Amino acid sequence: MIRDGEPSFRESVDLMFNRAVRLMDLSPGLEQKIRVCNSTYTVRFGVRLRGKIETFTGYRSVHSEHMEPVKGGIRYALSVNQNEVEALAALMTYKCALVETPFGGSKGGLCIDPRAWDEHELELITRRFAYELIKRDLIHPAQNVPAPDMGTGEREMAWIADQYKRMNTTDINGNACVTGKPPHAGGIQGRVEATGRGVQYALQEFFRHPEDKAKAGLSGGLDGKRVIVQGLGNVGYHAAKFLSEEDGCRITAVIERDGALHNDAGLNIEDIRQWMLKQGSIKGYPSAAFVEDGTPLLEAECDILIPAALEGVIHMGNAARIKAPLIVEAANGPVTFGADEILREKGVVIIPDMYANAGGVTVSYFEWVKNLSHIRFGRMQRRAEEARSRLLVEELERLSADQGLGWTLSPDFKEKFLTGSDELALVRSGLDDTMRTAYQAMRAVWHTRDEVDDLRTAAYIVSIGRVAQSYRSKGL
Repeated sequence: MIRDGEPSFRESVDLMFNRAVRLMDLSPGLEQKIRVCNSTYTVRFGVRLRGKIETFTGYRSVHSEHMEPVKGGIRYALSVNQNEVEALAALMTYKCALVETPFGGSKGGLCIDPRAWDEHELELITRRFAYELIKRDLIHPAQNVPAPDMGTGEREMAWIADQYKRMNTTDINGNACVTGKPPHAGGIQGRVEATGRGVQYALQEFFRHPEDKAKAGLSGGLDGKRVIVQGLGNVGYHAAKFLSEEDGCRITAVIERDGALHNDAGLNIEDIRQWMLKQGSIKGYPSAAFVEDGTPLLEAECDILIPAALEGVIHMGNAARIKAPLIVEAANGPVTFGADEILREKGVVIIPDMYANAGGVTVSYFEWVKNLSHIRFGRMQRRAEEARSRLLVEELERLSADQGLGWTLSPDFKEKFLTGSDELALVRSGLDDTMRTAYQAMRAVWHTRDEVDDLRTAAYIVSIGRVAQSYRSKGL
């Protein structure tokens, strides 16, 4: 719902773009070329379900082809519309440029409530949607590579990949037509957790810089920091789980569509997740206070607020009441342009969506590379790493014995040192490196240009600059 005086999601993206390009030296023509959405395809198709033909409407938007293939998820939701898909496609362009994945930006959506259909019906709908996109080259390993988004996951991506391979039986790279597949169907370890893991790595990198923490009025490390998470879907769940279990954060509230749970002493995220899987709701969870309307909890006292569900949850109507000094946009567009202006004036630091939410496309890039190379990461080098490490350990132990030094390596160290990197370890390492490098590019602009007073504008400047470089190299 768009409130009075509030720009739409697409308008917010354009306004944030405008704010950044005013500080850049781009020709009007190049600026316009980067801004506009190249194309949007609307497909309407019928599927025979429950004794009658149901007609569905889907979209695939291509924002920028400065690099190909273009990349972006497919979401299933009743709220899907052309403007939303085009805004998300634009964000994908900037996101891919910021984290240096070699893709243009795209996005897709199907106007459907996935909970209204059983698994077999969803498969029929998904395959028909995929068919409509594939025959227009809107799903293709070298041209347009979708991924999961809200309402979709590994299952839907496996159906899409299979549909592509049925229609392109001689394409040896067919598995690379879509990412986010299950590992047994050409996917990669660590993809499901990737966006949430990226949020964790983004916060870890932010907290490595005392100057940045000071801008948010924070100090110390992540241990003990009070965190409120809005949305306990795939992204919010993994972000909250990793931050609480590995970094010592205290998750004081989780906000879901059917209410919210809060406990100042901290919530057990895995326990809540298991309750939700069994009960289908957070209602009735015994170890925390429940409230029917969780929206006011966005305004509760905390150190870090993580909106991880829908766009526009922080808007001009509630921005002034937000108490969190640091907001991490784990969802796409959770803060409207109007709210962003209010929060910046208050001194709130926002880690923007195009960075914080980029873990998914980063690991999708790794999956795409794996599919094109036709080999699992770590397969050729893991045992060689272990053999070299074992030689070093054995030599150290021999020297100790020969010299009578009397020291030994601890079993825990030996076990870790002698274990070569498997696919999951390599994926996490690559994601961590990507998130660190992208943050450093943003903060370099943030701290060296007086006219840039926030990370979002810095992120746009970095990403738009990289897209502009790509276009100039093409002769534009």
